[in-house]
Amino acid sequence: MPSVIATTPEAEYGPFVLAGVLLTLVIVYIASKLGGELSKRFDLPPVLGELVGGVIVGVSALHLLVFPETGATATDSAVMTVLGWLGDLDSEAITHIFQSQSEVISVLAELGVIVLLFEIGLESDLRELGKVGYQAAIVAVVGVAAPFILGTVGLVTLFQAPLIPAIFAGAALTATSIGITSKVLSELGSLKSTEGQIIVGAAVMDDVLGIIVLAVVASLAKTGEVDLLNVVYLIASASAFLIGSILLGKFFNNSFVAIADKLQTRGALLVPAFTFALVMAFLANIIHLEAILGAFAAGLVLDETDKRKELDQQVMPIADILVPIFFVTVGAKADLGVLNPAVAENREGLIIAAFLITVAIIGKIVTGWTVFGQPGLNRLAIGVGMIPRGEVGLVFAGIGSASGVLDKPLEAAIIVMVILTTFLAPPLLQWALKGQEESQLTTNTTVPAVE
Repeated sequence: MPSVIATTPEAEYGPFVLAGVLLTLVIVYIASKLGGELSKRFDLPPVLGELVGGVIVGVSALHLLVFPETGATATDSAVMTVLGWLGDLDSEAITHIFQSQSEVISVLAELGVIVLLFEIGLESDLRELGKVGYQAAIVAVVGVAAPFILGTVGLVTLFQAPLIPAIFAGAALTATSIGITSKVLSELGSLKSTEGQIIVGAAVMDDVLGIIVLAVVASLAKTGEVDLLNVVYLIASASAFLIGSILLGKFFNNSFVAIADKLQTRGALLVPAFTFALVMAFLANIIHLEAILGAFAAGLVLDETDKRKELDQQVMPIADILVPIFFVTVGAKADLGVLNPAVAENREGLIIAAFLITVAIIGKIVTGWTVFGQPGLNRLAIGVGMIPRGEVGLVFAGIGSASGVLDKPLEAAIIVMVILTTFLAPPLLQWALKGQEESQLTTNTTVPAVE
């Protein structure tokens, strides 16, 4: 059969990689828009629809968007099948194109979550965040310690799991996906509420604590010992980075506005701001923190400038293009096959998963009741906001699997826990916050009795 696109040698796979990326992006945007619109029709957070759209086009269903890190190969990808047919490509060429295309989509997804956290930083108020700082810290610490201890002890005592795998699973329970929670809060208009500020602040600190926990358990998995120097380094670098970023804002804001005012070409405000966000993300990344922490810090810094509202409006279109890639990708990587009880090795995993899910939810919900001195606070919303594990939990599962620490049932149990907490959290958070709104509305509209 004559090829539609001329066959090329390996050195010229570029056009096919680009074709694969373009076709994948078409699939991503259709899935995100249809999923988001359907969710909105059912009065659910659009981000939930984007995640479900990702599941449908991903490894669990249509195989239009699959990734090598989930164990998929080029032959599993419907997009690669189409490209192979169009270009009359051999299996080696398709494998090379699949690897390259997957890397590009993964990088775009990372950029998406960086933009999302930059936007969330811009929408947050540093002064308001400072007011709830100590409360957010308590929520974060309890939200890491409670599920970690409950999960580890429970796995060892109830399921007779070896200590190091139990510690690894317990560590996976500590994660909180700031991307998912902050997106729901933003969509519901609750980001600037006291509850929203506590959740976002706690999620940021939780991310830092999660990185430290991951470093500890990863070193345990490799050597059976903890690299104390590495842990001290991570704690010091994380603290210095976040405090330094906040102090930087006091000196940087005037300079930024002066530079933006002098520029005459298009993007005079957006390009310097986005460049600053990327620099901060880069700095966070090279000191072994999450790049999203740097982007969030950049947003907080620029939130203090006089240009914040204008900048916020200009960032939105970029977020609309890049952020859906992140959420659809998270959904696409969620393999619901581990939920199938017909597969023998899944059954033990599902029993362990039921325990992990219970611990994952209770261990985070209790954090809402650790906040004191705030009458009328929606404590349930704070706890629910900390539930989703998202991509962070999958990172733990991936590292545990690659290190050989986790057996199949425990690995499947962690993945099930990550999937269900990720999908349950958005509607639960919406329900918790709407319950508060309705309660306040009833209180405000109650007519006092005439004496």
